[in-house]
Amino acid sequence: MNHQETLTAYLVAFVAELVQTGITDVVVSPGSRSTPMAMVMAEHPEINIHIHVDERSAAFFALGIAKATNKPVAILCTSGTAAANYFPAIVEARYSRVPLLVLTADRPHELREVGAPQAIDQIHLYGQHVKWFADMALPENSKEMIRYARTVCARAAAIATGAPAGPVHLNFPFREPLIPKLAEESFQLEERAKGYVKVRNGELTIGEDEFKEISLKLNGYKNGMIVCGNIADERFAKAVTDLSAALKFPILADPLSQLRSGKHQLENITEAYDTFLRNEDAKTYLKPDVILRFGAMPVSKALTIFLKENHQAEQLVIDGAGGWRDPASLSTEMIYCNETIFCEQLLAFMEKRESTEFLEKWQGVNNLTKANMALIKDSQKLSEGRLFYQLAEMLPDGATLFVGNSMPIRDLDSFFLNNRKSVKVMANRGANGIDGTVSTALGAALYSQPLYLVLGDLTFFHDLNGLVAAKLYDIDIRIIVVNNNGGGIFSFLPQSQHPKNFELLFGTPLNLEFEHAVRMFNGNFTKVKDWEHLVELMNQSTTVNGLHVYEVVTNRDSNLTEHREFWQIVSLEISNYVKGTH
Repeated sequence: MNHQETLTAYLVAFVAELVQTGITDVVVSPGSRSTPMAMVMAEHPEINIHIHVDERSAAFFALGIAKATNKPVAILCTSGTAAANYFPAIVEARYSRVPLLVLTADRPHELREVGAPQAIDQIHLYGQHVKWFADMALPENSKEMIRYARTVCARAAAIATGAPAGPVHLNFPFREPLIPKLAEESFQLEERAKGYVKVRNGELTIGEDEFKEISLKLNGYKNGMIVCGNIADERFAKAVTDLSAALKFPILADPLSQLRSGKHQLENITEAYDTFLRNEDAKTYLKPDVILRFGAMPVSKALTIFLKENHQAEQLVIDGAGGWRDPASLSTEMIYCNETIFCEQLLAFMEKRESTEFLEKWQGVNNLTKANMALIKDSQKLSEGRLFYQLAEMLPDGATLFVGNSMPIRDLDSFFLNNRKSVKVMANRGANGIDGTVSTALGAALYSQPLYLVLGDLTFFHDLNGLVAAKLYDIDIRIIVVNNNGGGIFSFLPQSQHPKNFELLFGTPLNLEFEHAVRMFNGNFTKVKDWEHLVELMNQSTTVNGLHVYEVVTNRDSNLTEHREFWQIVSLEISNYVKGTH
């Protein structure tokens, strides 16, 4: 058997097994050394090939698909710096627990470290940011090597999806010639046609005695609270709200917890905490004795500080992926149990309470804070606070909202209130960077519609080339660009107190006209005139398909002033309320 036939048999076995593991979406960036794998994948009838010429955007595009589908996605590129451009998305996947199968083509061993073109050291290229790495054997067509290719594929997919989910890297060395020899029956495997090896991943849980012990502890506390960060499990909302109803503990719901929007119980869900936990009287009034925490760390800095200040409280962190989400070393118990299972099983042992004064305190302060948000809602000028306050009204039921980092995710946290619209909220909060936001949202939009992306001008600029996916695949997406001409978040940070070089180093105004770039990708661009105009555009967006970009121009200084005035007014109201209850 010649080299071409050997190469084909080896890769056909790998790709056929890939499909058996459930991976059917592959994002491919064109290149020479990856030719054999790309051509074999393109021939498989069950693989969806998505071509993206920029490896950095391609990897984020795959990340978005994986986020939307909760399934692993493969990415394929050629050798050299192409593979290095995957790094930011791999880091994000690692810390946000998203499964990716990273496939990099490489020079064969004899061409490494000898000056061959487009050859870099790709061994353990991503270091600790991948869950597993394998430098694949050179293609052979023996039965043993075909079994090897299929086994590694199944193992890699299982590791990527196993808790905690994350990226896995397989490095494929290929010798020339690189063209495979494909036939119609190529994917019909003789041995174990339904998959070579099945890997079963279970869910972490704890024993009945441990549930009883925890329930006895919680039954002894009345001043308790539940903090929920980013969790993708659709079963969790009902489970945790049922537990809250029994315990009568308020739920502090991060916008990425999927708890602020939906058909589940909303009565105990507190969403305005980012505002009122800036007030010292409120923090004293709402002091907890026990805290249950689920999911990723919350977005809110005010909440994070509140958790730190209550280090004397029992803090139970429940993590179904066996991680260690405790940056301030506050936890008294680290419980490795699937979050939904924990709530459901614990509920069976809990004493159901009628009501508690502590829950009523939280509800009172939360309702007072929301009542004062009319200050934001009544703002006539285009402002970032009002934009996020009105999103719950403007978005259609069942929409997906993808939010950029820096100020947008924080304003969402502050002003996006509870609603019944079942809006799914997504963001790249693993490493909290602005890289690849456009591409991730476009990847998610392939499977999650309608999708709206809200991001700042710097974040939009950082991934403008990601818009090519919308053009190539006719992806429907509505993008609201909050353009305050620079890094708005820095105005809220200590750097702003040093004005001498603030604009040069942190404000970084770009003075860009984004319309030209949007038109280049066949998109529709509209500069929003006022709030009525934005509502009109949002109403039209469900009937007109394609790429739509709405630019909302705001002022960084005015935004800072608006936020501070709101916080001051609400803080005074809260202090009067708290003191009046004593």
